[in-house]
Amino acid sequence: MTMQRRPTRPLVVLVAIAAITALAVAAFVVVTRPITSAADTIAKASPAPNIVGTSLDGQSIDLASLRGRPVLINFWGPTCEPCRLEMPLLAKKATEHAASGLVILGVLMGDPPDLARPFAAEFGGAWQTVIDPDGAIKRAYHVLNRPQSYFVDGDGILRSIQIGYLTDADFERQLALISPGS
Repeated sequence: MTMQRRPTRPLVVLVAIAAITALAVAAFVVVTRPITSAADTIAKASPAPNIVGTSLDGQSIDLASLRGRPVLINFWGPTCEPCRLEMPLLAKKATEHAASGLVILGVLMGDPPDLARPFAAEFGGAWQTVIDPDGAIKRAYHVLNRPQSYFVDGDGILRSIQIGYLTDADFERQLALISPGS
């Protein structure tokens, strides 16, 4: 007659605790899963959410008034290090593509206007930037982080999303989606 050994009580308790912990972690990850792509939350080829607000220089801004022109909406802030890399490129591209009607519309995200004004001047960001004090625009566009850009065609349709700073090649590739003949 062979006797089987039963697991000791501490081992059973440890296995049970490990299993419960693994289930709790898995449930937490599923429930709090971060959005990893703006495409998961805002559909390309759909109308871009309207942006209405006040610019850094006190002017009224309404995205709908820009219909008929290609628009690059760029979420940025002066404390964003990648924005320091991107802002001079955007300034250069704004000049290069001005004849095609390209409009760059900035959205200040996460920083006060008093920091944004000198930053924009230093890095050549002469386009209008709307202030988003309560984060409503950020939420409407499901922005993950700065910088993040949305390419909207002349019909107000979102055609492309860039998470992270734009390179020259990124910019030109995505501009071609919203600007015929660019």
